Amino acid sequence: MKIHILGSAAGGGFPQWNCNCSNCKAYRNGSQRVRARTQSSITVSADQHNWVLFNASPDILQQIRSFPALQPARTLRDTAIRAVFLMDAQIDHTTGLYMLREHRQPLPLWCHPLVREDLMKGNPIFSVLAHYCGVDWHEVTLDAQGFVMADLPGLHFKAVPLTSNAPPYSPHRDKPQPGDNLGVRITDTTSGKSIFYAPGLGQMEPHVWQAMQSADCVLVDGTLWTDEEMIVLGASPKTARAMGHLPQTGPGGMLEWLEKLPASTRKVLIHINNTNPILDEDSPERQELARRQIEVAYDGMGIDL
Repeated sequence: MKIHILGSAAGGGFPQWNCNCSNCKAYRNGSQRVRARTQSSITVSADQHNWVLFNASPDILQQIRSFPALQPARTLRDTAIRAVFLMDAQIDHTTGLYMLREHRQPLPLWCHPLVREDLMKGNPIFSVLAHYCGVDWHEVTLDAQGFVMADLPGLHFKAVPLTSNAPPYSPHRDKPQPGDNLGVRITDTTSGKSIFYAPGLGQMEPHVWQAMQSADCVLVDGTLWTDEEMIVLGASPKTARAMGHLPQTGPGGMLEWLEKLPASTRKVLIHINNTNPILDEDSPERQELARRQIEVAYDGMGIDL
């Protein structure tokens, strides 16, 4: 199984267009070792011919151009993207669907019914796409058996409900419902190897922890270093947890949980906010991650399982 990181940043990307935090300034003036990142998305394949896209970020066209495997050029109009899996209905995970409107058939799209509802009403992407390629919707269920996708041979998927936060245009905003935010366990049915992917994880729960423990690799929420990071910087009045993201540090933070995983588990942080000090590759925070054998995802990174 091949996992390719198309985008590794949180909403707004890095550097963020209107931000002058120390990281964004450092990128622009070249004073620190920081690299640009597009908004988070990954693509996965068992055979490296058929790929499933997880989330469609506003940067999707740039991301496709950067990864030629997604454009095999077998016909005049072609793509290796056989399905799109939405983890939630957030703008930074769905806006790229508009850029896929030239698809020759209805776009094969997998998401939970609550996400579909948000994208039919609060932010009616589905309705807009009906005027172009249309949407071939497949329901993502939360049952224990999981599911397969007919056009993605060799992969098995199990959706895991997360306690995070729905978009501002959702009726479930600040009232989390099972299914409006997902993690997913992806298993290569030949090798048995698996990855747990959760770019928006606001609270560790027993079923989430079980999914992480059973995976060979975890690719999880690395949005903010501290719970009050955005408040201290004056960038937002909300804590990380209030935004639906488990901070990396502090009691019950992501690092504390990752430390409990087996040494053999590969640990990677994704969905990195532009304010997070781990973007500076020479920072003490980055050194702390290295000491704990925790990686930071970057655009173009590949993971083979």
